[in-house]
Amino acid sequence: MRAGRFPCFLRSVMFVLLLITVCAPAGAQQSSAPPLSNAQLEQLVAPIALHPDPLLSQMLMASTYPMEVVQAARWVRDNHGVSGQALQDAMQKQRWDPSVKALAAVPQTLQMMSDKLDWSQQLGDGFLGQKEELLAAVQRLRRLAQAAGQLKSSEQQKVSYTSAPPGITSAASATTYKIAIEPANADYLYVPVYDPNVVYGHWPYPDYEPFYWCPAGFSGGGVLAFATAVAVGSALWSHLDWWRDRVDVNVNRFNEFNRTHIADKTWRHNPRHRGNVPYRDAKVGQRFGDSGRAAAREAYRRKAEAGRRDLAKSKVGEAGDAGVGEAGGAGEVKAVVEGEMAQAGGAAKSAAKAKAGQGGAAGKAKSAAAGQAKQARRAAAKHSGQARTAKSNVGHAARARQASRPAASTYRSFSAPRAASKRPAFRGGHRSREQQGPWLLPYLVPLLE
Repeated sequence: MRAGRFPCFLRSVMFVLLLITVCAPAGAQQSSAPPLSNAQLEQLVAPIALHPDPLLSQMLMASTYPMEVVQAARWVRDNHGVSGQALQDAMQKQRWDPSVKALAAVPQTLQMMSDKLDWSQQLGDGFLGQKEELLAAVQRLRRLAQAAGQLKSSEQQKVSYTSAPPGITSAASATTYKIAIEPANADYLYVPVYDPNVVYGHWPYPDYEPFYWCPAGFSGGGVLAFATAVAVGSALWSHLDWWRDRVDVNVNRFNEFNRTHIADKTWRHNPRHRGNVPYRDAKVGQRFGDSGRAAAREAYRRKAEAGRRDLAKSKVGEAGDAGVGEAGGAGEVKAVVEGEMAQAGGAAKSAAKAKAGQGGAAGKAKSAAAGQAKQARRAAAKHSGQARTAKSNVGHAARARQASRPAASTYRSFSAPRAASKRPAFRGGHRSREQQGPWLLPYLVPLLE
């Protein structure tokens, strides 16, 4: 058992060292990463800035969990065609964040995020670290598309312009309107397909050109086209509050799709679904990463304590099972011998006290102690045959039990350096016939001198 556990301990140590090695450069990178510029932010959102708000908000939330996006994309690929009630049932078995589960209803979008994984992670980092700036970049690009004549209401989508609601007095209210895009039918969604380098007119940042992605088999034409409609039902349960720069949750749709009973419409990032993906921004890392590391340390501590308890139980179980199941009569023989030895030791101590007080009485006590010691040797010799047989069966269990014996045992009361050096070592049962004689004698002789 010990030989199997020691490599496990080494593997744990190596894992911790590897984790420290990997995380240290990540921490250094977080502390030196500058904020994204307007050009970089617009490059990030250009491929999705013209998506309907419910889909766009789901993508922004899900991009903060890039590894779960990949897992969900693989699941959708392996379960092609699952939708509606069957999709809701299947999502209850998954441990992904609800925002990732929602995108399972829009396979082509989930596939794009998986194919462009680096972009997905950067989008999520930008949303967590520079949410206001990123949403402002979306609005700038929508205005460019509107000016280019490419953004308008159609049978697939509804484009509207919203004014600042009462009570909004921040810098955002300086803008006279925000552009919102909603599906023409709330239960069906058309995903727009376009080349970002064309749909916005002349792209203003030649050093930061966005990518162009379209679903496999797409054959639409025009600057702005739409893929085949997908039935989303209650899967898309969020929308964008453009004037407060946040994502809100439609609790009714959320509860219907996820079979929950939440009442809070505020979306919050959950670092437990982030996995081992580091945060780009140092402040974001401190806000979410520290709590995640604390949770990981607590989980490791609980596992370590459970492992130690299991190890202790296994050792006790091994010794106990061997002592009861295999030793059999050895336990009884040992009890008899220890009793005889304790009795002889008590008599010897009495003899020593008598010798210090009265010479004649000490001689009698010594003679009596010698007689009892002789009886003890005969008892030990009588049971030595049984003890040798039982000892050969006990093996490892006997050594474990002797190693775990309390410090105040009967054997420790006979602590004499000269006697200890004469006691034959116990190594599993290969002593000569002379050594197999009355093994109590080396302990009793110093007391009788």
